[in-house]
Amino acid sequence: MSKILLKKVDLPNGETLGYREREGGEKIILLIHGNMTSSKHWDVVLENMDPKYKLYAVDLRGFGVSTYKNIIKEVRDLSEDVRLFVDQLNIQPYAIVGWSMGGEVSLQYCADHVDACEKLLLINSGSTRGYPVYPLGKDGLPVVTQRLETYEEIRADKTKTQIVQGAYDAKNKDLLKAIWDLTIYRKRKPDAEKYDEYLEDMLTQRNLAETYHMQNIFNIGSAHNGLVEGTNQAKNINIPVLVMHGNEDIIVNEKMTNEILEDIGPNAEYKKLTGCGHSPLIDDLDMLLNTMESFLDRKE
Repeated sequence: MSKILLKKVDLPNGETLGYREREGGEKIILLIHGNMTSSKHWDVVLENMDPKYKLYAVDLRGFGVSTYKNIIKEVRDLSEDVRLFVDQLNIQPYAIVGWSMGGEVSLQYCADHVDACEKLLLINSGSTRGYPVYPLGKDGLPVVTQRLETYEEIRADKTKTQIVQGAYDAKNKDLLKAIWDLTIYRKRKPDAEKYDEYLEDMLTQRNLAETYHMQNIFNIGSAHNGLVEGTNQAKNINIPVLVMHGNEDIIVNEKMTNEILEDIGPNAEYKKLTGCGHSPLIDDLDMLLNTMESFLDRKE
């Protein structure tokens, strides 16, 4: 197994980002995690992806061992951290893989820096038009006509933010595990030791309400998302894009995936990850790696 090292790098903006680096060949891949996670959750990819790839998995600001000195207000705050990270380590050439919220960070990055990387791979990514936050009605279902609008509303939301934040504050790993068992894992779950490491890692997050808000107002798409008008920046992404989606994902729905494909256009292609929920890394790692490596190795 190739050696995996946990390192840190200071950025010019005053933040320090942690990252995991796995030795490999000349093909460089940058892995960007989702919400409630960090580079720790990429461990199975770091351990099992073909050794011809050199891998970097970053801890975004406010996650893992990274600092959180400046409050994030929009997705671009995180994508520009990634840009500084790449510059500081002089990573090139490279492809980016973004999972869930990390997909939105990756989309913003590639829309702003159109020639920065060679390929973009998205795993159950939030939409180019953001990830909406809805209150729950009396029937316990989301009220899709009453989208929350402000950071203050999201921070005060008792149906999502306060439940997860309360679990963080109380270090209630049993509640976090119940949430993940219900919403993330479908076919498989991590073994007990690894699962506990993931739960411990979740407790490092210091920006929960901010991440919900920034995704709620994110829109680089071609249409109004019900809250803000789209900037249509997604059309600037002119590199090959692979949009992967687990057909049993209950966090990111098919509509969001189709919005990405529509907004990016012919440079984007779709791959269904059959039988997978929101974490194909656990549900079917072999299928995920085969899909990723096939796309990465293809000559365009």
